[in-house]
Amino acid sequence: MSSASAVSGGAGVLLLEDWSGGCQGVGSAVEDLAASVEINKYAFRRTVQKKILSPEQTPAASMAKPQLLLRVLVVAAAMLLVASAKKAADVSELQIGVKFKPESCSISAHKGDRVKVHYRGKLTDGTVFDSSYERGDPIEFELGTGQVIKGWDQGILGMCVGEKRKLKIPSKLGYGESGSPPTIPGGATLIFDTELVSVNGKPSSKSDEDNDVGSEL
Repeated sequence: MSSASAVSGGAGVLLLEDWSGGCQGVGSAVEDLAASVEINKYAFRRTVQKKILSPEQTPAASMAKPQLLLRVLVVAAAMLLVASAKKAADVSELQIGVKFKPESCSISAHKGDRVKVHYRGKLTDGTVFDSSYERGDPIEFELGTGQVIKGWDQGILGMCVGEKRKLKIPSKLGYGESGSPPTIPGGATLIFDTELVSVNGKPSSKSDEDNDVGSEL
């Protein structure tokens, strides 16, 4: 058996055996994929061993079964594609998209104001983890005082009553690496559709006309 190819990075090291008998090029192909995203290499290695090799099998025994090599590469590619997609959907800074805004903004939210906000919170895969719309009860809090996550304190600031925004909030402005089990995993980017209902008990004026701005994130 030839020497192993090591792909370092992430939380561990993945050793890809350069098996003979049709294995040439598998290690380098997976290595190229692994270089494009950050994954837990040790977890990947254990997954491949668990899914591909039964307890009595060894790399030497599997050399006689070239189809296993293809399965290894397929598993590797699938895991890397999932990790890549998640990374692409994540954000490192707060992103604010204005989806709907009154033509006139007679009342807007400032630090220290008592605001009511309707919202729908989702993960990057589209999973809804909370929604005030379904409950019919908007959340009420004092803006800019730490009563909600930092992404909200920053993302609602300056919003007009009746305005709708989409907030993409990085984990550092959300629930951080610990998350909020069981609904929000650690390190998760959060997506909120928000609507400012009132500021200090004052709803939007009936004279305000809605204007669909349509800035999507």
